[in-house]
Amino acid sequence: MVQYFDKIPDFLISWIDKQKIFWVATAPLTGDGLVNISPKGRAGSFRVVNPNQVWYEDLTGSGIETVAHVRENGRITVLFNAFEGPPRILRLYGKGRVYEFGTPEYEALLPPEKRQPGSRSIIMIDVFKVGTSCGYAVPFYEYKAERNRLHAFSHARELVDIDAEKARDMSSCSVPPRPEKGLKQYWFARNATSLDGLPGILTGHDSLKTFRAMTESVQKDDEREGVVFGAEEFKMVAAFLTGVVLTASYMKFIRSAS
Repeated sequence: MVQYFDKIPDFLISWIDKQKIFWVATAPLTGDGLVNISPKGRAGSFRVVNPNQVWYEDLTGSGIETVAHVRENGRITVLFNAFEGPPRILRLYGKGRVYEFGTPEYEALLPPEKRQPGSRSIIMIDVFKVGTSCGYAVPFYEYKAERNRLHAFSHARELVDIDAEKARDMSSCSVPPRPEKGLKQYWFARNATSLDGLPGILTGHDSLKTFRAMTESVQKDDEREGVVFGAEEFKMVAAFLTGVVLTASYMKFIRSAS
């Protein structure tokens, strides 16, 4: 049964903390604008400040729809749903603000040691309505592991920026270098505007804040993901080879019997 609240109840705050994935929905003001729904993940990327305020760490992607829509009109809905245990759908209706990488608000909430590779902004949301419903049609799913390829992709580009920062002449350049393969250039080239032409990243690519190298941790994450996927692939290959061996043995038995 659907229920509505004017703030996030305590029992839902503890439930939110356990979720591995959520979705955000936004749209521009124009009647023919594109409605956007984006899946978000990574443990610890969603934070509940209080029953009426939440935020999440926005990681670099090929699009910038959520940031652009929130900049224009602030409207945003966050959706969680249960994949295990009792069925549940949770919607957080709110008004959002964007804090880009390098801004004082961003740095206060995500200092370098807490920032994830590729983090380009924080989406801060003032929640004014909360809705829960049954979610009876949502199937059960088993959580296996985090995907780490986005981290690896972003961090490789951040390392290019880090090297460029080390090499530049600080006295002759008042803006950071943006090497072609760096993350800031990616923001400039790929995240400047939405599909509807709305402004996306405005200042992050020109920020004087530098990235923090996290080579060892990212490498370990990437290797761990390789182990997960390698194990699955090994199982498939092993099953296939077992089938081949059994089939060959059976055919040999048939021929000898005839």
